[in-house]
Amino acid sequence: MPAPPLPSRPSPAELAARLRALPPSLGPVRLIGIDGYAGSGKSTLAARLAAALDGAPVIHLDDLASHDALFGWMPRLTAQILDPLARGAEARYEVYDWERRGYTRTAVVPPAPVVLLEGVGAGRRALRGRLAHLIWLDVSRERAWAAGRRRDGPAQAAFWRGWEAAERRHFDDDPSRPAADILMAPRCDS
Repeated sequence: MPAPPLPSRPSPAELAARLRALPPSLGPVRLIGIDGYAGSGKSTLAARLAAALDGAPVIHLDDLASHDALFGWMPRLTAQILDPLARGAEARYEVYDWERRGYTRTAVVPPAPVVLLEGVGAGRRALRGRLAHLIWLDVSRERAWAAGRRRDGPAQAAFWRGWEAAERRHFDDDPSRPAADILMAPRCDS
């Protein structure tokens, strides 16, 4: 019997309960993708969901991307994270420092029952077969980008001009929204 439908704006607790009940998608792990435009609230949702999931690990795609490879992180994600988790092993990956422009530390992710993968492109075609569930933050590109520019401040204006063009190309070629299991508006009250 299928699970009852979620409310149109589920709380983190309601969504966490749904995610826990999914079958594993990557070895013993339920890998959950959280995608949307830059500035849409993916990191905020991931933090709230991680708390509702008793500290589920969160992988931030910003830690894998770099100035030279904004969307070229799939080989690193596969080798350093997906393959180990699929074997039930701990994943270790190098984290990119956007200010120093280099990989400066290593992060560790255990093969937890639920692992959250958040960032622009978390629902890309190459990942969908390994995801237990894909959440799309349903915020318009314009609204999300305005929020991201406010968050990052004027010092990042040049970066944002390049980013917007790259993100536009990415989603034109590989849209995640149509493949999402849930379209979710960010909540302000949870």
